Amino acid sequence: QVQLVESGGGLVQAGGSLRLSCAASGRTFSSYPAGWFRQTPGKEREFVAAISWSDGTTNYANSVKGRFTISRDNAKNALYLQMNSLKPEDTAVYYCAARNARYYSGTYYRPGEYDYWGQGTQVTVSS
Repeated sequence: QVQLVESGGGLVQAGGSLRLSCAASGRTFSSYPAGWFRQTPGKEREFVAAISWSDGTTNYANSVKGRFTISRDNAKNALYLQMNSLKPEDTAVYYCAARNARYYSGTYYRPGEYDYWGQGTQVTVSS
């Protein structure tokens, strides 16, 4: 079983930066592909970025490509999302997730493909 806890959200002006962290419990997290999603009221959860277990493969939604960077530190059981050049449309609750697929070298895009979720952290970007 893996438990995920996000932190680092907050209020930032447009053009600013935030770094989200996701702390994982359970020794197997380091072998799982992981990702970040976001959700606004009344909308479906949206893919943001994903990373393979080994950090060798990353993928991003077109809307964040070039501005956001996903990374992980398997020694610390942690996942990160560096968000730069933030825009008001990035405002959402951000969730980290992991899939129970040990040592899979690829990434996953759909929320239904993930087995473990954090509780979310609010990011608000003011104009």
